[in-house]
Amino acid sequence: MKALKTPKSSSIQQDHELIETVAGIVKQVQLEGDQAVMELTKKFDGIDTGSIRVSSQEIKNAYNLVEKATIEHLQYAAAQIKFFAEKQLECLKSVEVASNVAGVTLGHRLIPVKSCGAYIPGGRYPLPSSALMSIITAKVAGVKRVAACCPPSREHQAIHPAVLVAMDIAGADEVYLMGGAQAIAAYTYGTQTIDKVDLIVGPGNKFVNEAKRQVMGAVGIDSLAGPSEVLIIADESAVPEYVAIDLLAQCEHDPSARGILVTTSEKLVAEVEALLKQYVDMLPTGQTAAKAWEDNGHILLVDDLEEAIAVANELAPEHLEVQTSKDDEVSKALTNYGSLFIGKYTPVSFGDYVSGTNHILPTAGTAKYSNGVWVGTFIKTSFYQKVSAEGAKNLSAACMHLASVEGLCAHQKSVALRVE
Repeated sequence: MKALKTPKSSSIQQDHELIETVAGIVKQVQLEGDQAVMELTKKFDGIDTGSIRVSSQEIKNAYNLVEKATIEHLQYAAAQIKFFAEKQLECLKSVEVASNVAGVTLGHRLIPVKSCGAYIPGGRYPLPSSALMSIITAKVAGVKRVAACCPPSREHQAIHPAVLVAMDIAGADEVYLMGGAQAIAAYTYGTQTIDKVDLIVGPGNKFVNEAKRQVMGAVGIDSLAGPSEVLIIADESAVPEYVAIDLLAQCEHDPSARGILVTTSEKLVAEVEALLKQYVDMLPTGQTAAKAWEDNGHILLVDDLEEAIAVANELAPEHLEVQTSKDDEVSKALTNYGSLFIGKYTPVSFGDYVSGTNHILPTAGTAKYSNGVWVGTFIKTSFYQKVSAEGAKNLSAACMHLASVEGLCAHQKSVALRVE
């Protein structure tokens, strides 16, 4: 294996100033509630809001500010996301079985969390697709109360109308104008206007991510998201234009985004690098993409596809594309990824918007042990057991012995009283 291009920095440094800043924001919201959220919105977003909650009338008005085609395509995407989430839900079943110990019944119930807060990013661009991904999946899972929030658009002095429409199509029960660490704190501890939630989902910037890290435990979170990333496995059969544009599509998210090409073909590398320069000049987002590629781009030349598979499984990327002459064979050997895109006609863009899989995914190698948001994110698998008098006698000897080994006398006595 040979590295033909390496990122300038691959390590994630702990930012103590960020930690302290976010801790102060969280504490301010915890103490001052609505007032703190509004003050921080004015400070960081430059918007002076008179209210945190977005009214139903404001949501209705947003439809008049969005092109009909946008609404129709959001509805199309929503239908695809709902379809796949419902199929996922069908795979989950409650269980009740008779134990192999007579008199003992074991089981688990699937219980949706009572409430969740969906965080919809609103930094560089409006992201209505993220509203669909989190809210629809939560509603399909059976969450009764789904709150949604997004920072204001400076252009509209409010949540971008396309995002508001997406929130409504997705079925949000409550919508709030807020973003950043203050939104995470408001979801966690509640304010005069916002009831606290049980779970927070959705990606955000470094302030959002750090806030989620700090409040984790007081509230559930989906994951700690790092910069977006794509890894493309490609051989000599890959179409250079597809590989190049897919790398830039990831890099245009922000300057911290990461594109990785793992290939067996040095010829493909030369063609892709030339196309990258060409496309950068053609794209309105080209400078952002170019900066991300320059700083974080990575090209690895490997001896064969087996080595490419090993590299991908070790890096565990958020998005993993396979563009080879053996797509299905390679894909079956891949085990660590957030979402897999098989074949030259399957760019990440489809997963980001309309194929139906979720685009809120694990980053920074966490796909080795975690997965993206899905209906199971919002469902607790809660165990139960029912033991008869006969079952109590059958379990008692082993239970009392193990309790005595651990020195837990009341545990031992709680069984003894029932069987002696």
